[in-house]
Amino acid sequence: MLDVPAQSAARFITFEGGEGVGKSTQVKRLLVRLNRMDIEAVRTREPGGTPKAEAVRAFILQGRSESWGPGAEAVLFAAARYDHVSTLIAPSLASGKWVISDRFHDSTRAYQGLTGGVNEKLIQGLETLALDGHQPDLTFVLDMDPASAFARVETREIEKALVQTGDRFEKEDLEWHRRLREAFLAIAAANPQRCVVLPAAQSPESLEQEVWDTLIRRFPEIEARKAG
Repeated sequence: MLDVPAQSAARFITFEGGEGVGKSTQVKRLLVRLNRMDIEAVRTREPGGTPKAEAVRAFILQGRSESWGPGAEAVLFAAARYDHVSTLIAPSLASGKWVISDRFHDSTRAYQGLTGGVNEKLIQGLETLALDGHQPDLTFVLDMDPASAFARVETREIEKALVQTGDRFEKEDLEWHRRLREAFLAIAAANPQRCVVLPAAQSPESLEQEVWDTLIRRFPEIEARKAG
């Protein structure tokens, strides 16, 4: 995607999965690891990442979009993503920086598409517009039984528990979240060249190591950089 030397190639990495699986924790840990390798990386999230996209996030967090239905929510997510890509993601990659995002377009496919029932053609159209060709190089799908994930969430402070769009989706019943889990697994199965499913019920430290081992297998230039 970018005309830069392989050893310094910018990479776009995303983390996906249901509520409470530990995406934010692993994004932070990966950023630290990359910094130790002197790889400049930008940490971001969806919805959000830019002032305009964060305004959309706040609107959804407050539950003000719920009555509009999943189709309208998909449009809102796409609008936020369009600004996120054009303002932060694309310029960062073009300058040689890695981008590590807590959620990206797969969340819209899983939440509003496969689980919410939004027409696939609408999802694809919004995705084409918002991404402008900027597909992730690697997506980690953190997989965990929803009941166990919510037990984790209940142990956190409320502010830290509001992941992605927080209470807007956390209040859905367990069966809905089980369908969401299957949606993410279906996306991963349909995109094996990009997506890697990792068990999220293990310790954060063990999961961090799995993420890192996967990363260096996929991008061996990282190890070459270390050796150099």
